[in-house]
Amino acid sequence: MHSTSPSIQPNSNRLSVGKVVRLLAVLSGSAWLAGCDLIVMNPAGDVAVQQRNLIIASTALMLLVIVPVIALTFVFAWRYRATNTDATYDPDWHHSTQLEVVIWTVPLLIIIALGAMTWISTHTLDPYRPLSRIAPNQPVPADVKPLSVEVVALDWKWLFIYPELGIASVNEMAAPANVPITFRITSSSVWNTFYVPAMAGMIYAMPGMQTKLHAVMNQEGDFTGISGQYSGSGFSRMNFKFRSLNQQGFDEWVAKVRSATGPLDRNVYTELEKPSEAVPIQHYGTVEGGLFDAILGLCVAPGQMCVHEMHHIDRMGGSSEGSEENRKRLDYDNRRLERGEEPSGATFPASGRAPRSPEEPQGVMPRGDDNANRPGSGQPGAGSGPAPSQLNTQPNEPHRH
Repeated sequence: MHSTSPSIQPNSNRLSVGKVVRLLAVLSGSAWLAGCDLIVMNPAGDVAVQQRNLIIASTALMLLVIVPVIALTFVFAWRYRATNTDATYDPDWHHSTQLEVVIWTVPLLIIIALGAMTWISTHTLDPYRPLSRIAPNQPVPADVKPLSVEVVALDWKWLFIYPELGIASVNEMAAPANVPITFRITSSSVWNTFYVPAMAGMIYAMPGMQTKLHAVMNQEGDFTGISGQYSGSGFSRMNFKFRSLNQQGFDEWVAKVRSATGPLDRNVYTELEKPSEAVPIQHYGTVEGGLFDAILGLCVAPGQMCVHEMHHIDRMGGSSEGSEENRKRLDYDNRRLERGEEPSGATFPASGRAPRSPEEPQGVMPRGDDNANRPGSGQPGAGSGPAPSQLNTQPNEPHRH
């Protein structure tokens, strides 16, 4: 007696429905992605265009290995499946000179190509290097003078000073299209990164230090500038508007800023650098001379020693007679604490002060005495005492130069 089982026939309707579902999923995903503006891959400045091309070329070179390997994986799995009796079975096979040549030569050539691209682009796209062109096959005209802009990253806003024009703005920058821009960048307190994705890559902004960037915008329009370095509670709203205008539009913008009655001097800057969030655009019709250099030297406030003075004293071997007075002039970090303007942040345990913030983040339980001791917190609260002794160690002997 033979038992027969019914043969299972594929359900053509089910397969067709599955194909339709997958097709709809792909189309819907494409529709969603169509609304995304991948500005890094669609930039408006020549430097960013070269950086985008570098990304595309590097990815394409690496895919020369990745795509064939993925494809051959499926080919081998199908060809040498257990049910394919026509495939050659050779368990003693262990070497093929031709295959070894291909395996080693192709990656070697790709690495050489990537190395050459990295070497060339590292020098060509050096942010400190003045631009040699404003667009492909368009060198910088000899009669075009770069626009000079001084950038200061504040808590949590951006200050732009135009030293040659004598104006300044907060959270708004404008520049004429197809004109080279020379940036000098620094920070008032902590590290940030100056980043306009449509124009060029990220450049660090560091207190007491200056970084540079040379870039150009080739398209007119309004673009977004951000900070890519986390710097405290107001980081997420530390954005600014970058306006790329034609020459007439830029001249009108400059005239509008110059019409602002408020000057930007050291006293105004001292108030401006206090931590604040979501600051509206502000304009200053005049700027005190040498303000950016004072910000860079950390000596805006009266009586503070500038960084270049400190370097001069160090080069001279120190100043033993004025050391005590110089030490007082070097007290930068506590100036906000003494004025009651210290930015919110996790200051414990190094400072002995518990974290504080003017407002609680959304969805977070309010801080309090009960919260400080709740299980799993693991963070010392306000009443936890000073920092551990190993963080408060003092040298036994004074430092000798």
